[in-house]
Amino acid sequence: MTPKEIAERSAEAMWREDQASQWIGMELVEVDAGYAKMQLKVQRYHCNGHGICHGGISFALADSCFAFACNSYNNRCVGQHNMISYLRPIFQGETIIAEAVEINRSKNSGIYDITITNSKDQKFVEMRGFSRTVGDTLF
Repeated sequence: MTPKEIAERSAEAMWREDQASQWIGMELVEVDAGYAKMQLKVQRYHCNGHGICHGGISFALADSCFAFACNSYNNRCVGQHNMISYLRPIFQGETIIAEAVEINRSKNSGIYDITITNSKDQKFVEMRGFSRTVGDTLF
């Protein structure tokens, strides 16, 4: 199998069990070795008391995208810790796109940069995620 095929099979296995990402309304757009792309159309129920996308929703999108990228090698990984910056508000009706890119990967850990933009390539969120390999394979 090619690295992309392994990433796609890993993503299929994860997506079947990822009820949270599906419930929020995320869509998995693309995966490859050390890479993932997801999107979400921000609905009214994603917004907080200020009428903007709740930080927890954009964090969830970044975190899910990170998860698909770090699990793309068919090794079960979880987030160990992360840092996130909210750069500008996200409004209802906006379709936001998260991209996770691997920065470094070793036997038991990895570092990933996740950026959330819109269709105009405006940046809304920057996150750095640190992964930890915890066990067996996904498929």
